[in-house]
Amino acid sequence: MGIAELLRRVDGSGEFGVWLGRLDGTPVFVHEAERPHYSASTMKLPVAMAMMRKVEAGELELFQPVLVHNDFASAAGGRFGVNPDEDEAPKTWQQLGKKVPLTWLATEMIARSSNLATNLVLEQVGVAAANAALVEATLPSSPAPASQVRRGIDDVPAARAGISNLMSPAGMAGVLVAVGNRKDDAGEYLRELLAGNQWNGEIPALLPKRTRVEHKNGWDTRIRHDGGIVYPKDAEPFVLVVCTTSELPDTEAQQLIAAIALEAWNHRHNLEAVR
Repeated sequence: MGIAELLRRVDGSGEFGVWLGRLDGTPVFVHEAERPHYSASTMKLPVAMAMMRKVEAGELELFQPVLVHNDFASAAGGRFGVNPDEDEAPKTWQQLGKKVPLTWLATEMIARSSNLATNLVLEQVGVAAANAALVEATLPSSPAPASQVRRGIDDVPAARAGISNLMSPAGMAGVLVAVGNRKDDAGEYLRELLAGNQWNGEIPALLPKRTRVEHKNGWDTRIRHDGGIVYPKDAEPFVLVVCTTSELPDTEAQQLIAAIALEAWNHRHNLEAVR
């Protein structure tokens, strides 16, 4: 069964987008790849990219102390806080009122998908810088960037004002290609963050054990996304992003992404054969 058939099986259940291609940014299979979805936690990778830009520029230091707090400026004005009941990374919350290194927060943000850690890093980096990292990574094959970072996680006043974070499969592929091709220390740091992701129910789920997958996923009500770089030992790396906004039960959305990743894996020696 090919990827197209997997997508036909869920036709009418929501919006599904796929970008599959080479690490050089060449797409080989796309399906609604330019259509934006609510980003959920996929926006955390551009935040990490922007953080490393500021580290390289000397504006931030990886080990600088950051006070852990839960009060942030809203993109719509006023203040907001993260809902702890919707954050599945408890370790950051255990540090409230204490100072921790910025790099520790980055690990919490990517590897454990902490919403609180994300807003703390974003506060250091700035929304504009995170959005710039995302937009500047737009693939040449994308006609116009649809993805954007405009606010922090759980910024309810901004959400009510229509200010949202968006991610298309092609947009996520762009940042993965950018990270995957960096040959410097910053690139290695970002790739190690992605490889340390502890939420592996989508792209890595059906792949052979110990396959290196550098990925960032995201989930919310009706939302389940994953995008990553897969490194087969017997073939060239490939990039896969699947975004779903649907009525599927969450486990079925995860299974769909895992099945698409397995199809890509099965054709890793000839990605053009994926259909």
